[in-house]
Amino acid sequence: MTLEEGKWDEDQAASAAELAARIQAYPQLCVGAFTADGVALASLFMKPITVGELRASATWSDCAEVRTSDQAGTRSLFGISLSSIDATAVMAIFEFFWPYALKSGWRDIYLGSPMPGLRGWKMSNPEGSPTSYMREKRHGMPRDPQLRYYYNKGFREILECKPGYFPHPASLDHGALLRGRIPLAAGAPLWRLVPLPWLQLMRKTLFRLV
Repeated sequence: MTLEEGKWDEDQAASAAELAARIQAYPQLCVGAFTADGVALASLFMKPITVGELRASATWSDCAEVRTSDQAGTRSLFGISLSSIDATAVMAIFEFFWPYALKSGWRDIYLGSPMPGLRGWKMSNPEGSPTSYMREKRHGMPRDPQLRYYYNKGFREILECKPGYFPHPASLDHGALLRGRIPLAAGAPLWRLVPLPWLQLMRKTLFRLV
């Protein structure tokens, strides 16, 4: 809870009950990085999601809701939250997770990102649309700093701008729906046959492919 409360505002942070519900529902999709004495440095919570659910979800809360519906057929995940106080710990989480993702047959991860540069951009471009800002690039990467951060983590498909997505004043409450493809996921039938320890030996190579 210390990490969650330290990284998110009161109306954004998950409660202890919500975190427990995520872990109980999706134990293999909740990943953390810790110091030797147990201090949380980063956490990643995910859940299975279908394309239909993504399209029907107007807000982040809709996407993040823990559901009991059958999602056995989907090969997609939704990143509920990524919290960290250490950039190296974030890299360690993704590097750790990729072999398990391949072994389980996951193909891509969707997430909703804030766009903290939107409010300042709108002050200089009052007639401009949030979608135009979301699509703007500098040096081949997204103009917005948060979208650029996720771009460098492998989330390079910017799919949709969603108004009223979550409370975030700097983003004018808008969110960007992103998609990241899991490296080498097209070979899912093969990876299910490969022993997990072999995939774990490849994890640094997999992470460099992001």
